[in-house]
Amino acid sequence: MEKKNNYQTFMEEAPEAAAAFNSLIQSLALPNGLDQKTMQLIYIGIKASQENVQAVCAHVPMAKQAGATREEIKNTILLTLTVCGVSGVLSCLTPALEAYDAGET
Repeated sequence: MEKKNNYQTFMEEAPEAAAAFNSLIQSLALPNGLDQKTMQLIYIGIKASQENVQAVCAHVPMAKQAGATREEIKNTILLTLTVCGVSGVLSCLTPALEAYDAGET
């Protein structure tokens, strides 16, 4: 049996709050705004700067689906060095690249 991730639990246990949260996310993806790939890379960079490995790994497949390359994922995480030091890179780079590679055969 596959273990649920925290977001799945959030959606199942608090469906109204999850729906409201998803509506907020959708409202940010307005026409003429940022494309999905750019949005996902920004999420990855922000979450890596916060050393939030789980969130980084959750956004990597979405970024990949939106067209992000492995190199773009790596560079997004490395960019956090300039604003918050090495901690986010050390905690997030390997899991993010593993998450990216997980879908490849």
